Amino acid sequence: MFLDVATIFIKAGNGGDGVISFHTEKYVAKGGPDGGDGGNGGSIIFTVDKSASTLIDFRYAKHFRAENGENGAAKTCKGKAGKDLYIKVPMGTVIKDKATGNIIADMFYEDSVFVAQKGGLGGKGNARFATPQRKAPRFCQKGEKTSEIELTLELKTIADVGLVGFPNVGKSTLLSMVSSAKPKIANYHFTTLSPNLGVVKRYDESFVMADIPGLIEGASQGAGLGFRFLRHIERVRLIVHIVDVSGHEGRDPYQDYLTINKELVDYSPRLADLPQIVCANKCDLVENESVVDEFEAKVGQKVLRLSAVSRQGVDELIGEIFDKLATIPKSQPIPVEMIVSGDKDTTSFMITVDEDGVYEVVGGLMDTLSRNVVLDDYESFRYFQKILKDKGVIKALVDSGCVEGDTVRIGDIEFDFVE
Repeated sequence: MFLDVATIFIKAGNGGDGVISFHTEKYVAKGGPDGGDGGNGGSIIFTVDKSASTLIDFRYAKHFRAENGENGAAKTCKGKAGKDLYIKVPMGTVIKDKATGNIIADMFYEDSVFVAQKGGLGGKGNARFATPQRKAPRFCQKGEKTSEIELTLELKTIADVGLVGFPNVGKSTLLSMVSSAKPKIANYHFTTLSPNLGVVKRYDESFVMADIPGLIEGASQGAGLGFRFLRHIERVRLIVHIVDVSGHEGRDPYQDYLTINKELVDYSPRLADLPQIVCANKCDLVENESVVDEFEAKVGQKVLRLSAVSRQGVDELIGEIFDKLATIPKSQPIPVEMIVSGDKDTTSFMITVDEDGVYEVVGGLMDTLSRNVVLDDYESFRYFQKILKDKGVIKALVDSGCVEGDTVRIGDIEFDFVE
């Protein structure tokens, strides 16, 4: 079964908590704090599986969670870091953020690696908060929690040449003749139900050709199979447009040509700008050669005469493709619109006032600080207040109109403001 779109949920591992511990040993008085740090959580990393050609593995496996980091321990023992989780996808998979639709990665190359979500940082043990003035801290830092992200995986076939045309015009037959691909071939419409790839070689040169399932009128709006598979020609550098010039199915070849081009334009203007080689296939069934000449005159460019079954004109077509590809730049990955991964924000903050008059401070700095606070510990809360002052949060609250007695909320922590 061919599957080229899938939705999955990922969650990096939470960081382990730091611990509160004091060294206790016979004959050792006031051993001091020795609480260890928690381990970092595992990250979610995408890599390319060169042997895969479909997203079928994601039809039922939709939730991916990396290991959490372990908590710290006494004797300044650090918790074990969680294992990274590697997710393998076919080459050419585009990864999108489901909420925004933004592209966050394009697994374009064989060695593409993308860190979709970094694991949570481990919390610090109380040994890390000891100072000459604070020799016995009775607080520690919690591990960083991660949130679940919903992603869309979309496979866009990577090929140099795309074969387009109505159903049953001979695209699969041509692909089987010029490569070692073995597509299903039969004399009925929509024999091809998924894109087929073949490598075409000539001496020490080669290119990848994709047989795109048959398009019909309205394909760009969802008719037939075209809407589902038009995405697979978005990356091609050259289009080979196959037209059944025999007209044995009662269709006008030139009208077929116009219809397919219109669908390409409606789906993506870029596809309409790609260079095309137009091929009049099934010439062996044409009784009057003038039919092909008239078709060529209407198209307004050179039309190659083919019979994919008998290989008539096939070698000329391959030569033409190689010549054109030599002048066309290589395809490039799709530009990334947003990065999910990256360095975590630990410095920014923003102040808002809700309808109840509560001043809420949010941002990366607050997310970090809220992990450090133990409300019932005097030293912990004093440390928290010092950081708020040093980082300019207190001044920003005053500038926003906050006065003594007003309620300030930071994460799950609420307190009365005292300047």
